[in-house]
Amino acid sequence: MVAILLIEDDPLVRRGLQLALSRHGHEVRTADTGEGGLREFHSATPDLVVLDLMLPGIDGFEVCRRIRAASEVPVIMLTARGDDFDVVGGLAAGADDYVIKPAQPTVLDARIRAVLRRSTSTPDGVRTHRDLHIDTTALTVSLHGKPVQLTPTELRLLLTLSRAPGRVFSRQQLLEEVWEHDYLGDSRLVDNCVQRLRAKIEANPATPEYVQTVRGFGYRFGPV
Repeated sequence: MVAILLIEDDPLVRRGLQLALSRHGHEVRTADTGEGGLREFHSATPDLVVLDLMLPGIDGFEVCRRIRAASEVPVIMLTARGDDFDVVGGLAAGADDYVIKPAQPTVLDARIRAVLRRSTSTPDGVRTHRDLHIDTTALTVSLHGKPVQLTPTELRLLLTLSRAPGRVFSRQQLLEEVWEHDYLGDSRLVDNCVQRLRAKIEANPATPEYVQTVRGFGYRFGPV
């Protein structure tokens, strides 16, 4: 059973999603404000957070930033719009994925399960790339001998790219393999996750050594 924290201020939406996700086998706790959501989060860290962006008081962007500062728990944001302000802002704050409201419970449940599958192991040992060490069984990453804390999505992206150094992955290929979006998806998910990953593993994110951009095509992992 997955423990989910749902932070949503609309009582009808909150109750409807709570009931629907419970029927899908999840344990759902709720909060109706950003402040209340942070209290719930710190009282018993959930397996995943479903977060509305437009909250009274502390908004969802700030809630996401505070959660991300304390934990790598996956965050799926709910946005009433699919425009750049909401989506890019939420992804930059550290969200792993997003669902546009009104959220269909089956779609949200599928996204939840996809995010959680990113935490599963890929048992082929340890990959060493210069000073970066990736243990695909223990799902740990270290740089210069020090552990690097990655979200499940950041880790899955790194695992996908590093399994074939030098191979160029298009954004659509990464959406399908990392996010499990089997439609023409949103490349902003990929680009924002790449930026967050670079900030954690690159000496200089502006001139990346590991996660390199191939303009007009996508991304590749730097050769060993």
